[in-house]
Amino acid sequence: MRWLGLMMLAMVLAATDASAHAFPDHSEPRVGSTVGRDPGPSQVQIWFDGEIEPVFSTIRVENENKERVDRGDGGVSVEDHRLLTVRIPLLAPGKYRVYWSVVARDGHRTEGDYPFKVK
Repeated sequence: MRWLGLMMLAMVLAATDASAHAFPDHSEPRVGSTVGRDPGPSQVQIWFDGEIEPVFSTIRVENENKERVDRGDGGVSVEDHRLLTVRIPLLAPGKYRVYWSVVARDGHRTEGDYPFKVK
């Protein structure tokens, strides 16, 4: 009986830990999408499934030569603590990659990257 109680406690703690991370819900431009150049996106936005910490969350956009092309003003939206955004200039046709790293409100870090193209 004691063993069963310990197993149930372990399952509850594991479920709590897994749900604590903030994961991307959707983005603009979308993952793997091809966008037009005119007018083209003016920013990259990633919405997460939970609130993220502004101080520890970052986003950047690089071209295929690994040169940073965003305006360097990335961060968590003041109005929506689930939104990470950075402004970008008019991008030349080519391949780009978005790199993000966020910390959920409880301190768990997740990070990733995704591509998009400008035609």
